[in-house]
Amino acid sequence: MSRVVRRPRSAVRRPVTISVVAVLVLAVGYLVAAAVVPFAPASASTTTYSAPTSTVPDLAFPGYGATAVEATDFPESLRTSGDTKPRSIASISKVVTALVVLDAKPLQPGEPGPSIAFNAEMQGLYAKYLAVNGEVAPMPAGLKLSEYQTLQVMLMKSANNYAGSLAIWAFGSLGAYDRAADSWLERQGLDHTTIDEPTGLDADNTSTATDLVKLGQLALANPVVKEVVGTKKVTVPGAGEIENSNKLLGLDGVEGIKTGTLDEAGACLLFAATYERGGRSVTVVGTILGGVDHDSLDVDVQRLLRSVADNFQVVTLTHAGQTFGTFSTPWQDEADAVSGKASEVLVWGKTTVSAKAHLDRITLGTKGERVGQVRFTVSDHDPVTVPLVLERSIDDPGVWWRWTNPFQGA
Repeated sequence: MSRVVRRPRSAVRRPVTISVVAVLVLAVGYLVAAAVVPFAPASASTTTYSAPTSTVPDLAFPGYGATAVEATDFPESLRTSGDTKPRSIASISKVVTALVVLDAKPLQPGEPGPSIAFNAEMQGLYAKYLAVNGEVAPMPAGLKLSEYQTLQVMLMKSANNYAGSLAIWAFGSLGAYDRAADSWLERQGLDHTTIDEPTGLDADNTSTATDLVKLGQLALANPVVKEVVGTKKVTVPGAGEIENSNKLLGLDGVEGIKTGTLDEAGACLLFAATYERGGRSVTVVGTILGGVDHDSLDVDVQRLLRSVADNFQVVTLTHAGQTFGTFSTPWQDEADAVSGKASEVLVWGKTTVSAKAHLDRITLGTKGERVGQVRFTVSDHDPVTVPLVLERSIDDPGVWWRWTNPFQGA
């Protein structure tokens, strides 16, 4: 009869226990791993940007002579009409005279400057210019005026004898002035402008309309000249009450700059006007050469200025909260990347706008957190960058989703 060997009960339970423990360890390991495994970044997609539209400007140019007009700081706004050859510019020449003299004898705003004693040579210019029907102002013997007062009589009344006297005082002779003017024009890049004398009575003082726009901008950039050409009326000892020859001054934002009249030139005007557009001041500088008379020329200038001013427009690049992309997570959560602020630019005329959005790599995020940027490219304008933020939070889906969707977010 065989003998039955009985194993101890504990020896039978040991493998079972080990198996159960192993299963538990694996289960716990799975739960822990599934709960702590990091998520990959949410997938990101950008939206299509609908660019704003603008129109080609239609300006009210006169049908004669030569015209140019430009809004300062908006080089794309430069427009011309008529011929492009150099034309006689008459007393607009005195703007060059003022700037050349101030280059040699500078003044600070509010300063009268040195005293000028008008000698016999200077006083003799009264009869010289009057003989050719040039505009003159009284210059009694022994008269002394400041440099600033002399500039007032020259630019406001367009007095030729004061222009000649100022040139002689600053440079010693009219010939020396001519050489100084040539040098100054070259340095300023006014390559199509010729100045043979300081008054403009010589028809050989010529320039193009586009050069004169540059000259007007230089004049306004000089605070002394800008102040003088923007003054309507002043009393100067010896010269009397001086009224500005520019009858448009103060109308429709006009703030200068200089009239000109000569048989060979016709009626001419170098003008500037400032307007408020889009929360900022914009200055339009232009010139019309070859008008029939100043009354009709002034009407044409006003019409042209209005047409330029009307072509400024505020272009909205983005509204605050506008969507430029979307983040999507494996747990079916979505959040838009939206512009953190509104942005707009002031432009002139036809403008093209494009946008390129860049989205950061994110996994989770809170509402309002910066998550990228959008860069706008605007024709004839500096690029504009606007931050993108989360429209709503992207929250962790929780342990339960991780356990029931093992490693789907990794």
